[in-house]
Amino acid sequence: MTTRLRARWTRPAALITLTAGTIAVAAAPAVAAPETVRILSVSAENVKPNETVRVRYTVTNNGSRAETAIVVVGGGLRCTSGCRVEPKLGPGRSQTFDTTLVAPDARPGEITGLNISVGVRLAGQNSYDHKMVYVHGPGAPSPGGDKPAAGVKGVSGRVRDAGGKAISGVALTIQDSAGHEYRTTSGRTGQFSITASAAKTIAAGPITVRASKDGYGTARTTVRGAAGDVATVGLTLTAVAAPTTASASPAEEAEPVAVADEGTAEAAPPSLKAVSDEGGSSVPFLLGGLLVVVGLGALALVLMRLRNTPEAAGPSTPQLLAPAGGSLADAPTAILRAVPEGGFPGSYGAPPQGGVDQNS
Repeated sequence: MTTRLRARWTRPAALITLTAGTIAVAAAPAVAAPETVRILSVSAENVKPNETVRVRYTVTNNGSRAETAIVVVGGGLRCTSGCRVEPKLGPGRSQTFDTTLVAPDARPGEITGLNISVGVRLAGQNSYDHKMVYVHGPGAPSPGGDKPAAGVKGVSGRVRDAGGKAISGVALTIQDSAGHEYRTTSGRTGQFSITASAAKTIAAGPITVRASKDGYGTARTTVRGAAGDVATVGLTLTAVAAPTTASASPAEEAEPVAVADEGTAEAAPPSLKAVSDEGGSSVPFLLGGLLVVVGLGALALVLMRLRNTPEAAGPSTPQLLAPAGGSLADAPTAILRAVPEGGFPGSYGAPPQGGVDQNS
């Protein structure tokens, strides 16, 4: 076979091989990426107060470059070790961690369900996983196996606000038809769940769930749980506005004093009229005119008395006359009479000297 003919057959063979490889790769099933955080095991799901619970979980970096993860363990149990870690994970790498928690106190005769939450922030994204642990208070049934008893398998649901946003830290009380009461708390995603067991039975029939949290109104709903099924509950809490304490206004404080008893007539307060500046300025003119009138009247009275008084003989002396009933200071006018009527005797109007006749 010549070299040219061999090259002619080599190119189609390579093309067929590449196409077959592509088809084989496309036909291979895609493998789902592992979860960023996953709780692998919990040492016990039913514990008594102050008992230790050990949790193992794994964190995976599904990105294409190395990232530092921030891991925080929390929930209803008190974390004592391994509560926060910050590992640096390469692309596609996973790391397993252990943490220790302690169960809190529980009310006598009650079983309280609490979440163990593991939160991870990696590459700007938040991821969570949680596990429920039941704390048996004094006098409550002893923690037994995890085998569910006859009745409802469990109760689960989510708590949201009026806008559909998840609410964490909501206190939930679940009561079945037999009077069994269980308590739990919603996680960061608003989810909660209670699983039945031999020591914690949930009777079939009406199941009442009550949710409450500070700043929200209490919500309550009832669902019907069937034997062998999980009852699902959806709760919505409405935010309650904080009460505002406003001080009473002076008008409100004086209101009880202003209101009179029924049947008692209340005197109306006198009304005051404002006097304008123009009216006030006319008062001095009125007083001046009144004084002028009084003065003229006094003068007229003096003249009338003078006319009615008989004239006395002999020379008259100047007299100062004042109005009757008044002093000289009150007299508006003084009348002087220097010459008697008819004039003085004598040729020059003066009395004769020594009785000698000047004309002789």
